[in-house]
Amino acid sequence: MTPTPRSFSHIGLSVPDLDAAIKFYSDVLGFYIIMQPTEVVEDDSDIGQMCTDVFGPGWSQLRIAHLATADRIGIELFEMEGNHAPDNNLNFKQHGMFHFAIQDPNLEDLLEKIVAAGGKQRMPVRTYFPDEKPYRMVYVEDPFGIVFELYSHSYELTYSGGAYS
Repeated sequence: MTPTPRSFSHIGLSVPDLDAAIKFYSDVLGFYIIMQPTEVVEDDSDIGQMCTDVFGPGWSQLRIAHLATADRIGIELFEMEGNHAPDNNLNFKQHGMFHFAIQDPNLEDLLEKIVAAGGKQRMPVRTYFPDEKPYRMVYVEDPFGIVFELYSHSYELTYSGGAYS
């Protein structure tokens, strides 16, 4: 029996500066804050124990904030003690997550705001199916080196026509 499709709840991002990340994700991408920055320490509290379960002993402390998108997807931002950027910020051959995508019909305007806020454009804006659909996409980075994609249209509309040509 095929399972019912599930909803996407949230994504967790590790950032070097929580306050700067909150500003970028709220001011530039328009996400709204649902929980202000909070400090969590390694202790016997429920949240302290949960973090130890996930990170293992010795994680010490972190700061966390929760934001949300217009379609209620959570963006959990973590500032971990000792946080550092990876040597290769897009290690596409390593299994696991390597990007997420944000949808905005004014993709080019959002791209300008991202670059003006210290982010980077990783490629030219491209159209997957130029003869059939005006749907555009581009890979970018936030100011902290987190790679993500911008789409002009929904995922379903972009890919519903079939394979790439």
